[in-house]
Amino acid sequence: MPSLKYGTTTIHYCHYKQNRKDIKVSVTLVNGVEVYTPKDISDDQLTEILYKKAPWITQKLEELNEVKTAVQPKEFVSGEKLPYLGRNYRLKVLKQPVQRADFQFKQGRFIARVPEQWNQDQIQHTLEQKLIQWYRLHGHRKILERADYYQNILGVEPNSLQLRTQHKRWGTCTPIGDIYINWRITMAPIWVIDYVVVHELVHLKIPEHNEKFWRLVKATLPHYEEAKEWLRVHGVELHCVGLKEGQNNRDMTYSV
Repeated sequence: MPSLKYGTTTIHYCHYKQNRKDIKVSVTLVNGVEVYTPKDISDDQLTEILYKKAPWITQKLEELNEVKTAVQPKEFVSGEKLPYLGRNYRLKVLKQPVQRADFQFKQGRFIARVPEQWNQDQIQHTLEQKLIQWYRLHGHRKILERADYYQNILGVEPNSLQLRTQHKRWGTCTPIGDIYINWRITMAPIWVIDYVVVHELVHLKIPEHNEKFWRLVKATLPHYEEAKEWLRVHGVELHCVGLKEGQNNRDMTYSV
C-alpha cells in the first residue's frame, strides 16, 4: 500500500487510476484513505496533490480514531454478551482450581474457566485473546464456506483466503489473487459477511472500483448496498473486541 509522510504522520492510502478527469480523495472508517485519479497522472503530481490535502486527511483520520476509541471494549465478565455472525451469546466465567484458561462455545453460550487466583485484568486480557483465536478459527471456516458458494457463481477462485488483523479495512484482494479478510467481520450478520466476501471475489475479475465492478457486485448480491450501509453505521461496533490489537498494528499494510 502506498504512503505519504506528512510531518510525523504516515498516511497510508489506496490509489485507484480510472477513466476520469478529476481527482477525488475519500476518508472513511470502512475504506480508510482512497485516492481516485486519472490514469495518466504522474507520481510527482499525485504527491503534490496529497501534500495539499494532507491537513484535511489527517484531521479526518483523527476524527475516525476518536470514534474508535469511544467504543466500549468487552469486559469479559459473566452475563456479558459476545457477538458472532450477527447474534449475541452470553458469557459464563468460572473461577476454578485450574492452571490455565479454557474457552469454549457450548450449548448456545461461551464458557470460560480461569485460575481462581486471577484478577479481572488477567481474565479480560486472556479471554479476549482466546475469543479472537476462536473467531479466527470458526469464522474462517464460515467465511470459506460462503466464499466457496460465491466462487461457483462468479466462476473465480482465489489463490488463498485468510483472516487477518486490519486497522481500517474489511478485506483486500492482492494482484496475485490472495484474499485477506478482517477477522472482526465474523461478528457481523451473514449477509454482511457475504458482501465483504463477494466484494473481494469480484476483484479477481475487476481490480478497479468502476461501474463494471459494481454492476457485477449487484448482479451477485442485489441488496449489497444494505450491507454496505450496515458497515458504515455499525462497523465501528465490531471494534468492541481486539481494539488494542488493532491499534498496535497500525503500521501493518492492509486493505479492504
